[in-house]
Amino acid sequence: MPPPAVVSRTRTAPARRGRRARTSGLLALLAGVALAVCLSLALGAEDLSPAAVWHALVSPDGGDPTAIVRELRLPRTVLGVLVGLALGVAGALMQGHTRNPLADPGLLGISAGASFAVVVGISFFGVGAFGGHIWFAFGGALLASVAVLGVAARPQGGPSPVTITLAGFALSALLAAFTSAILLSDKASLNQFRFWVVGSLSGRDLGIAAQVAPFIAVGLVLALANAPALNALGLGEDVARALGRNVLAARVVGVLAVMLLAGAATAACGPIGFLGLVVPHAARFLTGPDHRWLVPYSALLGVIVLLAADIAGRLLARPSELQTGIVLAVLGAPLFIVLVRRIRLVRL
Repeated sequence: MPPPAVVSRTRTAPARRGRRARTSGLLALLAGVALAVCLSLALGAEDLSPAAVWHALVSPDGGDPTAIVRELRLPRTVLGVLVGLALGVAGALMQGHTRNPLADPGLLGISAGASFAVVVGISFFGVGAFGGHIWFAFGGALLASVAVLGVAARPQGGPSPVTITLAGFALSALLAAFTSAILLSDKASLNQFRFWVVGSLSGRDLGIAAQVAPFIAVGLVLALANAPALNALGLGEDVARALGRNVLAARVVGVLAVMLLAGAATAACGPIGFLGLVVPHAARFLTGPDHRWLVPYSALLGVIVLLAADIAGRLLARPSELQTGIVLAVLGAPLFIVLVRRIRLVRL
């Protein structure tokens, strides 16, 4: 029989190799994010060389390349990074907390609440500027999420994955009906709303990114803190309690993180579908079910996928462009069908 020290080294060797592989994967994804950022600054209706992009960033001279990079592409790229981080992580948390591989951030009524609030702001308060839309959208997203949690709450133990899912579907359908009723009776509101609801990174300045960045930062911190508890909850609530986890606190922290992340992202860019659904599955394929790795992988993959879709929208229809939400819908719908047909591959 080998000595205990030899047995311990034998058992920990695969774990060390797994950590090294996941760390290498994170570094590769960081390089992918850097590449996506560079391409986002360089490509569009007018392609720019790397030297021209660098000159516009560090030595602006007032020329056309400087205006293109600093006024048009830099704001949408920064916002794309923030929103990609937020939606990727929010999707991973929602799938983990509901144990539903087809869950996405909109399950909490976030998209429906934001849409309804924007319509109310346009129709009843005369809000026309995008800077006003963002706060109505964020407030509506948070209020809808709180309402879902209130409906889903149980007398013992707080909301469960099943009650969260059912309450989210029900409230989303109700708010969608109210939104449609207002839009059908107010054509002016419809004309303004359709520019927000399509989901896009264009037309936003750095001020929008600055407004949502604090909420996304807090949400990311909560998500990373929630990851170990999600691993325990994946074994079942009874097992999590036996391991010393406070199930109610873990649920509240996780859902609060989703509210902040998805609410801020939806307010800034409008509803962007499929990103929060598909990205966590790709991350899970690379990392396995450990949320301590799944959360950062989902964050970086979210940035890469969102910026890639934004770049594709610019190149496919130039000199015009396709909105990011449309590109993701076209790419995400087939992937969604694959997930439904081969659900055993993504079971949580």
